[in-house]
Amino acid sequence: MSKSLKEIAKFLELECNEDLEIKKLLTLKEADKNSLSFFHDEKYLNDLKSTKAGAVILKEEYLQYLPNGTVALVTNEPYKKMALATSLFAYIPSVQTFEPVLKEGAEIAQSVNCGKNVTIGAGSKVMAGCFLGDGAEIGENCIIYPNVTIYHGCKIGNNTIIHSGTVIGSDGFGFVSKDSSNTKFYQIGNVVIEDNVEIGANCTIDRATLGSTIIKSNAKLDNLIQVGHNCQIGEYSIIVSQVGLSGSTIVGQGVVIGGQCGTAGHLKIGDRAMLAARTGVTKSLEGGKIYGGFPAVEIKLWRKMQAALMRLVKKR
Repeated sequence: MSKSLKEIAKFLELECNEDLEIKKLLTLKEADKNSLSFFHDEKYLNDLKSTKAGAVILKEEYLQYLPNGTVALVTNEPYKKMALATSLFAYIPSVQTFEPVLKEGAEIAQSVNCGKNVTIGAGSKVMAGCFLGDGAEIGENCIIYPNVTIYHGCKIGNNTIIHSGTVIGSDGFGFVSKDSSNTKFYQIGNVVIEDNVEIGANCTIDRATLGSTIIKSNAKLDNLIQVGHNCQIGEYSIIVSQVGLSGSTIVGQGVVIGGQCGTAGHLKIGDRAMLAARTGVTKSLEGGKIYGGFPAVEIKLWRKMQAALMRLVKKR
């Protein structure tokens, strides 16, 4: 799917005379000359300065940071305008089913439903009641247990196991609510799950708003986990049951997250960090340390805080 920038600008009620072909909507960091992106937060200023996007939606005061050759679509509400632009590129679902491409030794149950252009790698097994959306790709030697749903465009690596009831690639929770309009920001990215990953039962892994939600190789997820849009989970990380990761959370390599932990969005948990059960993460955390409590602090400090509170209660 592609549209001219002039056509998009007209739909958004913005001024533009450039007849550039736009093939994708992407983040500033991922964009290329045929991509439209947007800038709405100063913490991404460096990304704006170095973007290779063909065009960017942004406020007038940031025009000075736009690279030469990048077209500006100027507005006072770039986030909402980008949300409206996503509607032009939104996936249109279909109820049609098609035969998948089965590589050598791949097996699927009769009750599996597939969209068009689905590929299932050599030696993989897809069990009863599963749904694989348009363009979904399953790697080699995977086991997809009953009633798993893998939405359109999602990619599953080799030797991956996904347990029953898990949903890969449903929409991330994206709405523009500042003006009470609740305008939907269509989630036009996908989910990429790399090799040797195991995902438990009844997990939900949201597709990216733009780009990809990524579960990197050898990560292991327990049951009942929510992974928000544009999250990244690093290699060899372990996430225990009932964890919720808000959108754009970056989990480093070898991180261990205990049961019922939760994170705010747009933060980073450093490599080899460990989070005790029920830890609440409100800001980015350094790697190589153990954390507990809400808001998260190093666990030795958290234990001292709990002991001090108990002493205070006993005195009263």
